Amino acid sequence: MMVMQKIYELMSSVWQEVSRHVGIAEAVEQVESLLTPEFPSLRLQVFRFDEQRSLLERVYPFRHDAKDPSIGSTVALSKADREELDSWVQTPRLMFHSAGGNAGHPSVASILVRAGMPETSAWIAGVLMDGAKPAGMLMLGVASDTEFSTRQGDIAERLLDPLSVALKNDWRIHELEILRNAAESEKLAALRRLGRDRPTDDIIGVHGGLRPVIERIQMVARTEIPVLLLGETGTGKEVIARLIHQQSPRVRGPFLRVNSGAIPSELIDAELFGHEKGSFTGATASRRGWFERADGGTLLLDEVGELPRPAQVRLLRVLQEGSFERVGGEKTFHVDVRVVAATHRDLAAMVQNGLFREDLWYRISGFPLVLPPLRERKQDIPELARHFARRAARIFGLMPQFPSADDLAVLMNYDWPGNIRELASVIDRAAILGEGRKLAISNSLGAVAATVRGAVAAPPPSGRGDAESQPARVDSLDDANRKHIRLALTVTQGRIEGRGGAAQLLDINPHTLRARMRKLGIDWRQFRFDRTTLP
Repeated sequence: MMVMQKIYELMSSVWQEVSRHVGIAEAVEQVESLLTPEFPSLRLQVFRFDEQRSLLERVYPFRHDAKDPSIGSTVALSKADREELDSWVQTPRLMFHSAGGNAGHPSVASILVRAGMPETSAWIAGVLMDGAKPAGMLMLGVASDTEFSTRQGDIAERLLDPLSVALKNDWRIHELEILRNAAESEKLAALRRLGRDRPTDDIIGVHGGLRPVIERIQMVARTEIPVLLLGETGTGKEVIARLIHQQSPRVRGPFLRVNSGAIPSELIDAELFGHEKGSFTGATASRRGWFERADGGTLLLDEVGELPRPAQVRLLRVLQEGSFERVGGEKTFHVDVRVVAATHRDLAAMVQNGLFREDLWYRISGFPLVLPPLRERKQDIPELARHFARRAARIFGLMPQFPSADDLAVLMNYDWPGNIRELASVIDRAAILGEGRKLAISNSLGAVAATVRGAVAAPPPSGRGDAESQPARVDSLDDANRKHIRLALTVTQGRIEGRGGAAQLLDINPHTLRARMRKLGIDWRQFRFDRTTLP
């Protein structure tokens, strides 16, 4: 009874791993690691048929031996081979091959030997099904050279269903990848016909204020050197990072962005490097971190200056060695990730003040790119405004309206402390205020700013008495914080980030400020414009 209980628990874990991993190699690797403590002699190998069953391909473990090219390569199947395989499927799904070469189905065994299975070792083979169609084959290498134990056969049979599901999931992902590549090819062909087949064609300013940046991107994109994007908040660092990825050899890999400043310090390690089940309270399952998920692609570490010192040490190791351990785990993972870091902070000054590691600074700043603020590339404002106007009409379901010459003059004369992000918000708000008839640029920019500032500077209303006539009242700390934050938002017209934003006035991180605003029940939107002036 105890043995069966262990097997039930083991197979439950196997099914959990199969459901967590869509890639067959990753799923089988985790299954094999589950089997090893209980069955140290078992070694898994998985093969897959192509759609016509004309090829048999090893998918786990995939390796290539120069002395024996058949290991890790595909094996061609003849018509006779397929007929032999079909006849085996009609019989029990398991076949036992002994060290002497005896097998329940010798013809099928010879096919598997051609695929790289040892002829003079003992192994168990089973067919993996996709519905009524054979999808692949499972092989378990065993230690015994003469006989097979009942438990080995039992485990082999129990593994067929979950690994059939894993192989089916992997094949579906493969089909989706084929469709994605076909769609991407069609997209590139269409863009080529339209003369817009370059990645930079969708970026505004490539021939204007961003031209120096684009030229430097073309120098560095195809290399593996880390890139550091510097610039004020809202200058488009994520767009530039994505362009670097699109022009790099990693374009087929993932592009992921993680905001380092938005992750609580106690969760930084788990988010970046993953964690194992039970490693901390709430870790009910193992989880891959951002670096694992970005393997083979590009990872944008936004607001890298917000990383706490301990996380900086572990980030340096990943950049230097490409290896790390999950939180609560001992296994070392190796990843191939290109890191693009971004920040609006002065990292050089932070290094001088001991707030940022000098060795990490040198590592991530291999190729720094400074993005100009919008006030230094005002020639791009008209095109940007029209782009955001088209987007606003689509999002809000309004008739497209574009800025007039007077509107553009207003936009060109504004200093844009929030940069492109602020411009996008202004155009969105102008589209809503104009109700599809026009863009209410002046109202959107805050034509009543002088009135609001006057109200802030006005003396308190009379009738409350002076300090001598009324007992002193001390606000609670939350009330004092609430008033101070509301005052800052009033002065900045609801702007939180960027130069002249409330976070800068209060000398606080924008993410910390937003968290306090949520706690205190402060809605920044009520400070953006005066609703009494709506048309």
